Amino acid sequence: MKTLIEKDGIGIDIIDVERFRKKIFKQNIKFYQKFFLESEIKYCLKFKSPYEHFAGKFALKESVIKSIHDKISFLDIQTSNSKHGPIVRLVGEKSKKYTFSCSISHEKKFAVAVVISSRIAKTK
Repeated sequence: MKTLIEKDGIGIDIIDVERFRKKIFKQNIKFYQKFFLESEIKYCLKFKSPYEHFAGKFALKESVIKSIHDKISFLDIQTSNSKHGPIVRLVGEKSKKYTFSCSISHEKKFAVAVVISSRIAKTK
């Protein structure tokens, strides 16, 4: 069986960090749990000011949703970080359907993310 990777789409999103600063984590835990996995929340809370990181991860997840044709939720998307930048993968049954190239950038009060998704197709 041969694996074929096809370009599927591109997504971009920009978020005003202030939207997250207004939702203080300790007072809005349920809000954050609607969008972020436990590992993502722990990552963001490591920082003195976690809100830029929450905004970046939110923009990244929005970009993923825009880049693919399958219907997914924020919690179907797992983000993590490496020394080379952000990493995205889907959880569950769609995890083997796509690969992603992505980038996040922060500029004062904004976070922006871009994602290029590739669909993985298996051929005989």
